[in-house]
Amino acid sequence: MLARRRFDCILLDVLMPGMDGLEVARIIRTSPGYAAAAATPIIAVTAFAMNGDREKFLAAGMDDYIAKPIGLEELRAVIVRATAGRRTAQAPVSL
Repeated sequence: MLARRRFDCILLDVLMPGMDGLEVARIIRTSPGYAAAAATPIIAVTAFAMNGDREKFLAAGMDDYIAKPIGLEELRAVIVRATAGRRTAQAPVSL
């Protein structure tokens, strides 16, 4: 879908079958096939909340992360933080 459509933000689960979210983020950031989407903010969604996890996700190309279970206000804050400077005044975050 990402190769065919523009998204304002990507919520990407870290643990997925076949290919983990870290690898997906690296592909989005570096693959010529996703060049148009390479700057799209990516937020890692994870059950991990250990020391060093945030740094690992950022090093993989993600803009931020949120740990499960996810609350609506926490999700809103992470999206605002990850998309800061990329939205226009006419496009506020609405959840």
